[in-house]
Amino acid sequence: MYQRGYHGGLGVLLDGRRLSPVQRRIAHYLSEHLDEAIFLSSVELAERAGVSQPSVTRFATALGFAGYPELRQALRPLVLGNGAEAPQENLLRGAVDSEIRNLVAVRERLAAFPLRELGEALAATEPLPVLGLRVSCGLATTFAYYARRIHPDVRLLTHGGSELSDGLHAARRAGAEWLVAVVLPRYPREALQALEYAAKLGLRVAAITDKPGLPAEVVLDAPVGDRLVFDSHAAPLALAMALVEAMADAAPLRTQARLEEYERMAEENGTFLPGDPA
Repeated sequence: MYQRGYHGGLGVLLDGRRLSPVQRRIAHYLSEHLDEAIFLSSVELAERAGVSQPSVTRFATALGFAGYPELRQALRPLVLGNGAEAPQENLLRGAVDSEIRNLVAVRERLAAFPLRELGEALAATEPLPVLGLRVSCGLATTFAYYARRIHPDVRLLTHGGSELSDGLHAARRAGAEWLVAVVLPRYPREALQALEYAAKLGLRVAAITDKPGLPAEVVLDAPVGDRLVFDSHAAPLALAMALVEAMADAAPLRTQARLEEYERMAEENGTFLPGDPA
C-alpha cells in the first residue's frame, strides 16, 4: 500500500500501514537520506526530519520494533549489505504516479458503482444534506457547490457538535430521504457517529470514502493518495463529480432550466470574467 516511492527495503516495512502526517515526515526523510540516517541517534533524526524525539520512537513502534535502535539496526543492511538499492524516485513524481493509479482503479470499477440509480435517488430527494467534517469538508463543499447548480435544495453540513445533529434533524423533518457523506482519512469519530444518527432518523446514507466497509447504504469508495505528508483526493473527487453528473442526467429538464437561469444571473451580475465558463 505505502511502499511505492520509498527506498525499496523501507517500503517493505511500510507496506499496508497508514502513517500519521508526522510519521510520514520521518519516512520521507529516511527514504531520501537513508545512507546517513542509519548512523543518526533518535534525537538527531528528529532534528533532521523536523519532528520531536518521541515521534521517532512512536514511528519505530508503529512499524513493530521495540524502539528506534532496533529499527535502525534493521535498516542498516539496506545500505551496508550486498548490492546498492535503486535510487529514490522523485517524491512528487511518485505521488502523482500514485494518484494516476488511483484514478485508473476508479475507472476500472465504474461499472460496479450504482451511479445512475443513486443519481436518480439524490435528484429526487429534497432537501439533500451533504456532510463533510475536518479534511472531508473540502470535497463535501465542492460536491455541494456543483450539486446546488442542478438541485433546488442542498444543505452543507461541515460543523460538528449539536449543530450537526440539528442540521440532520432539520433536513429529515423537511423531507430529506438521503444523506451524502464524505468520510476521508483520518476518520473523525464524530463523522461515524453522525452516520449512525442519520440512520436512526431514517436517512439513507451514500458515502464517498476510501473505506469500503463504512456503515452506509451505498459506499462509493476510491483510494486516496498517501505519498505526501498529507493525503490527496484526486480519485474521490473524480467519483464525486461522476455522482453530480448522474444527478444532472436524472433530471435533464430541471438541470437545463437551472443551469440556464444561473448563467443569466451570473451574466447580469458580472460574476465571472468574460469568457469564464465557471
